[in-house]
Amino acid sequence: MQQTEHRSFGEPDDVREFPNGQAEILKVGDAEIGRLTFQPGWRWSNDLKAIAKTESCEAPHFQYHLSGHLHIVMDDGTEITAGPGDVTSLPSGHDAWVVGDEPVVVVDWFGASNYAKA
Repeated sequence: MQQTEHRSFGEPDDVREFPNGQAEILKVGDAEIGRLTFQPGWRWSNDLKAIAKTESCEAPHFQYHLSGHLHIVMDDGTEITAGPGDVTSLPSGHDAWVVGDEPVVVVDWFGASNYAKA
């Protein structure tokens, strides 16, 4: 049964820092939600590939984009650029990078539980 909970990213359960970014993780009920922050210059294949030990990001994502612009290239060649107010559903198999000089902040409802874990 679902219970009432109130959580804040001001007090995350886990903070995972990586080059040019961080993941703040909240546990709410049976779910883990992440606030991912990527600084200008961040690119998955440069900053997280060595941590993930995969050729592309294998974490699926369901994200709401709060700020900045994130360019995403799927392994099948599909490309999108997401910005504030956008929602993206990304299956496994992609690279992504920050476009411009504004940090990217997304809330990830699916895929954050193992993001940036060694």
